[in-house]
Amino acid sequence: MPRITEDTRNRNEASVRAAMDRLLTGDLPPGGKCDIKTLADQAGVSRTAFYPKKNRDGTTRPGPYQHLGEEFERRLRTLQEGGQITDPRAAQIQRLKAQVTELQDRVAKRDEALAELTEFRTHAISRIAAQHGEIERLRSQIAGAHGLRRLPESGGGPTA
Repeated sequence: MPRITEDTRNRNEASVRAAMDRLLTGDLPPGGKCDIKTLADQAGVSRTAFYPKKNRDGTTRPGPYQHLGEEFERRLRTLQEGGQITDPRAAQIQRLKAQVTELQDRVAKRDEALAELTEFRTHAISRIAAQHGEIERLRSQIAGAHGLRRLPESGGGPTA
């Protein structure tokens, strides 16, 4: 396994730090996220350099840029806890989740209003049917009564 020179390591670390700053300010490449994979890609280093390595005897040692990966994740977490979202897709997901919640509330309120209106309609139809039945009963009572004179039904409005 070839070793890198101290000069190359320093240039790579500077490149990682510059990429880290760009990503954490929201300058993401198309299709990229604010994560280690994109950080490695933007810095031009291997993603595996951010993770621990295993020695031949089974012990672990830190990856060459593991400290930078941990710093990146720590800074990202600090920004997120502060309410700042560096990843526009994450911001879009949060916005859409809030919109879904608001729409679910609106649908629930509309369903409740619809149920109230349906109940009102049922009661109104029931009352109209009862009133119609009472009108029919009174008409048949009038028709069966002897000695009562029926008035002509009006044609709609007052006549002059």
